[in-house]
Amino acid sequence: MLRGYVQEGMIGEAERLFSQMPVRNVVSWTVMIGGLIEDGRVDEALKLFYVMPVKDGIRPNFPSMISTLSVCGSLATLNHGREVHAQLVRSLFDCDVYVCSVLITMYMKCGDLVNGKRVFDRFTSKDTVMWNSIITGYAQHGLGKEALQVFYDMVSSGVPPDEVTFIGVLSACSYTGRVKEGLQLFESMKSKYLVNPKTEHYSCVVDLLGRAGKLNEAMNLIRDMSVEADACVWGALLGACRIHNRLDMAEVVAKKLLLLEPENTGHYILLSNIYSSQGRWRDVAALRSNMRVQSLSKSPGCSWIEVEKKVHTFTGGDITSHPEHAVILRMVEKLDGLIIEVGYSPDGSFVLHDVEEEEKVHNLRHHSEKLAVAYGILKVPKGMPIRIMKNLRVCGDCHAAIKLIAKVTEREIVLRDANRFHHFKDGSCSCGDYW
Repeated sequence: MLRGYVQEGMIGEAERLFSQMPVRNVVSWTVMIGGLIEDGRVDEALKLFYVMPVKDGIRPNFPSMISTLSVCGSLATLNHGREVHAQLVRSLFDCDVYVCSVLITMYMKCGDLVNGKRVFDRFTSKDTVMWNSIITGYAQHGLGKEALQVFYDMVSSGVPPDEVTFIGVLSACSYTGRVKEGLQLFESMKSKYLVNPKTEHYSCVVDLLGRAGKLNEAMNLIRDMSVEADACVWGALLGACRIHNRLDMAEVVAKKLLLLEPENTGHYILLSNIYSSQGRWRDVAALRSNMRVQSLSKSPGCSWIEVEKKVHTFTGGDITSHPEHAVILRMVEKLDGLIIEVGYSPDGSFVLHDVEEEEKVHNLRHHSEKLAVAYGILKVPKGMPIRIMKNLRVCGDCHAAIKLIAKVTEREIVLRDANRFHHFKDGSCSCGDYW
């Protein structure tokens, strides 16, 4: 019954049944944890994993540990992930190739490249999934050179690349501006490696060309695609239009996207951001009015940080919800003063409302990633990296500010946004400002 409720997406009913069960075994706990993960409630799933041995005296089994590793990767709770890794070692599960692939993914998603690579290097005979895990991890961190080297090592070791492999290497090329290498790999997919490109691969190449400013070439590629372009492909082009302020093309692309996904607020927001950057406030107002008519709302910017095995969440503009908001706000103001002394100037173009300059500065100061960074500086011991996660793409003003915060505080700050990782240290970022 429990599994049936979960499979049908009836998580509320599953929770009620689970709480009423007089006896629960490891299977029922694992099913409930998996159901919460599928429902997007990863924080609650992680809590349930740790309650299991306390409440019912049950040790986690293989499926529950794998599910929990996935949760740790999603939430980037590195300390919890390390604990699960230790349990896998004690249970002698860590020698399994599949387990190691999940471990690599978890460490990479948590920003721990050293341990991810260490797990990868332990195995002499690696399967495709393991190679893909490390390639994708390097791609997410903007390490294009390393991702390509692993790809060539994979090929030379006799392991054939698959569709996932090429998504990884093409993304790596896109994130690091390796246009020539990316196009060569895309051409070789079918001719050399017998892998038919799908919409995901075209999306990567559109992103590759778009980031490099080759928007006309990206549009031509979409028109010549062997498969029909989906929202991911058009979305990659719209994102490039924003980077390069191509309003003419953005409006054409946005119309395509709104036909394909009329309820996706991201497309409205991206076009609204482009209008905002051009000062076209009437068009911004019209878009937002259209969203209200359709009962669509924007997801607020949200960032979180794990401190002493507890996840602290911050929402943009909402400083008072955290119990330590007063001390956090003082740290935000202190950091603001320090980085202004070394050349920081708030960039009001990233405030998406037509307000006075003073209010723009206030809004920028309370972006969720800045609140999380301030809390990290307060709580994370010196010498340890501050690891921040964000549900949306980091804004340009926060990117510039965090580079300087890392410099003046002599701290390493790792930020994972919706697209990729940014490693801030000594006043620079691993992305080389190409993002």
